[in-house]
Formats: sequence, structure tokens, C-alpha cells
Amino acid sequence: MSDAGEKLALACAHAADETKAEDIRIFDVRGISTITDFMIVCSGSSMPHLKAISRDIEEKVAELAGERAFRTEGKAATRWVVLDFIDVMVHVLHSEMRELYALEDLWGDAKQLQWRPEEEEALAEHED
Repeated sequence: MSDAGEKLALACAHAADETKAEDIRIFDVRGISTITDFMIVCSGSSMPHLKAISRDIEEKVAELAGERAFRTEGKAATRWVVLDFIDVMVHVLHSEMRELYALEDLWGDAKQLQWRPEEEEALAEHED
């Protein structure tokens, strides 16, 4: 994989996973959205959890990929935080907000990236 945006999206997903974010999904919205190339949606179960997920994505991605969010919108108290890395936007939502706004439905035409090691292995087995 040579795409810098895709690598950044994967780094964000892995960072969210390390903080136990729930139901992490990466959408390739190139050609569908004019805002960004990749959208990540993940959930947290409480305000402290949302804060930890957002903080850890920022810190780990800066450390591992050398990228910092251009802008951050929202706070854990609003139950929806958006980290804007330009080519990648990460939506960290409380489970209730995620269900209410159903962001995944907006990108129903987008390809979802398989990013967990077990998903990547299963995908490779099917390609052989």
C-alpha cells in the first residue's frame, strides 16, 4: 500500500483500537466526498472514554506517523469529536450519538477498508 492517506487512516484506526474504541470503521470516500479521502467512525461508551480515544489518536498518530490533526471540533462533553487530518477525518462519537446520526448510512457507497490483522489475513486468503 503506497497511499499516504490510507496509511494515515490505518494509523488512526489502530490508535483508536488501542484505547478500546468500539466498532471502528474506515470508509474510503475518494470520489464520493470533496471534504476528505477517508472517514473513520468509532464509538466510546462514556465522556472519559471519548476523551481518551481522541487524545490517544492525536498523540499516537503524531508519534508514529508524524502527523497532527489540522483541527479538532467538539469535546467529549458534546459526545462527538472530529479530528481533521485533512486527508483523514476521524469521528469519535458516544454510542447513542452514533446511532442517532448514523454516519455510516451517509457513506453507504464507500468502500470499507479492512484494517484489523485478522480481517487483512482473511482478505488475503480469499484473493489467493
